[in-house]
Amino acid sequence: MELRFSSWYHWKSRNDYPGIAFPGIYVVLISEANVAGQPFSINDDVIYVGMTNAVAGLRGRLSQFDNTIAQRHCQHGGADRVLYKHQDYASLVSKLYVALWHVECTPAAETPMDLRAMGKICNAEYEVMAQCVEELGELPEFNRKKERPKFSLTHGRR
Repeated sequence: MELRFSSWYHWKSRNDYPGIAFPGIYVVLISEANVAGQPFSINDDVIYVGMTNAVAGLRGRLSQFDNTIAQRHCQHGGADRVLYKHQDYASLVSKLYVALWHVECTPAAETPMDLRAMGKICNAEYEVMAQCVEELGELPEFNRKKERPKFSLTHGRR
């Protein structure tokens, strides 16, 4: 399966992605260097791979990620693990980037075409995680659920 990810977007510019309203895959990385606009690649700076099939699309899922790391509402398990390690929101988002891939479909329609599109998204997430293991030797840091504690569970917030 060939996935054509966007170039890297700075976290604060994530909603500029043209397919942000659709379901898809997102890959998050932390970099001290400005990688905005650079081609997507799997590298050691990748910290999380995620997906959404929700009606709210990538915009909605990334908003949940952002709400969690900003400690507004705990809405995203992976982001809750990121928050455990990176509790200074301003510092984190200054070096946070995301690359995206989407499928144009209507999740609520439940037509055969839309259902197959959403299945493709699920498959694609696992494909990207498999590529991470092939290229990096392991899953991205915050996809390793057993190794990374959640902020909400250790600091009594939900």
